[in-house]
Amino acid sequence: MMLEVAGVFAGIILAQVSPGPNLMAVSSIALGGGRGPGAIAAAGIATGVFIWSILFALGIGALLKAFPQAITAMRLLGGGYLVYLGLRALRTAFAPSARKPNPERAAIPAGEAYRRGLFVVMTNPKAALKWVAISMYLASLSLSTLQFLAIGVGASASAMIIYGTYALIFSTGVAMRAYARFFRIIEGSFGAVFGAIGAKVFVDGVRELRA
Repeated sequence: MMLEVAGVFAGIILAQVSPGPNLMAVSSIALGGGRGPGAIAAAGIATGVFIWSILFALGIGALLKAFPQAITAMRLLGGGYLVYLGLRALRTAFAPSARKPNPERAAIPAGEAYRRGLFVVMTNPKAALKWVAISMYLASLSLSTLQFLAIGVGASASAMIIYGTYALIFSTGVAMRAYARFFRIIEGSFGAVFGAIGAKVFVDGVRELRA
């Protein structure tokens, strides 16, 4: 059983390391606001990971399988939120009155950074589907609720370490000075990527509604 659980952890860590909305959220906040807000955003993501693990330990996975409309709603909500973040980044990039940011000053409030990290995770349908697969697999191992929650704690801790590391990398002096110099290009790139990902997720949700 230990080998199977280790395999689950390996899959979780690989998913966290790979590029996606979580990494985009942390890197954009760390570049624009500094190490503190970036780490707080990582804490929001870690909190969201733990919340997902609690929900699935309590049996929400079976509920989502019985009512796939919930996943569709998440696609619409999560996709819309990513589009919103993308449009906000594009507005920052192309607003004529936008000022060059000061790399020495964190301008993103802690509450906003935490909420953004948490909301990105909680409205990500891929996160829900990933935990559906994990919960179904762990159920086959006959793990107890406490054991499942222990895995959730581990997944949350790894998320904090991984995304906290990303926050540290993207808040280095070199990275923030580059952001201050090329912030229009960088924010425009973030906006385009957030918008593209969000639009795809939203359109997938609309297609599921029509089907």
